[in-house]
Amino acid sequence: MTGTPAATSQASPRAGGLGRSLLLIGRIALGVTFVAAAYTKLHFNGEWHMGDYQFFFAMTIDSYKMLPIAAVEWLARILPWLELLLGGVLMAGAGLRWAASAASALLCVFIAAMLRAYLLHLEINCGCFGPNEKLGGLSLLRDSSLLALSLAVAAGAFLIRKREAKV
Repeated sequence: MTGTPAATSQASPRAGGLGRSLLLIGRIALGVTFVAAAYTKLHFNGEWHMGDYQFFFAMTIDSYKMLPIAAVEWLARILPWLELLLGGVLMAGAGLRWAASAASALLCVFIAAMLRAYLLHLEINCGCFGPNEKLGGLSLLRDSSLLALSLAVAAGAFLIRKREAKV
């Protein structure tokens, strides 16, 4: 009877250690991706575009033909900074449950917009990683893979929190 709990307690730290390692790798990969996406919106053609990035990015957002111009301008101004902040928070691991959930929600919005444009056969730049990336099946596959990763990170963060609450 004493052998079973000991075996369970010895297996749990290893399983928990593997889960934590996978969570670390996932959140770092996701965070780096969001920081890279922000970087490509702020720095392109070999120069920083801190004063005019929103103009170029607004043209990309507007090409999706989904939002009024006021919303396009607002989104173009804040999205690179939101991606940068979200990437940094994910890499730091702060508020991981909520950061990964926010990343998942943001990726769902991106994928929905991209899928709509793809199904309407709009020949546009996706805007994900700079101004020169064409929207296509590969960009949809990449963002869908990122969504799967962000959902896994969110689920892992919630499960680890739940496990820690029980201890």
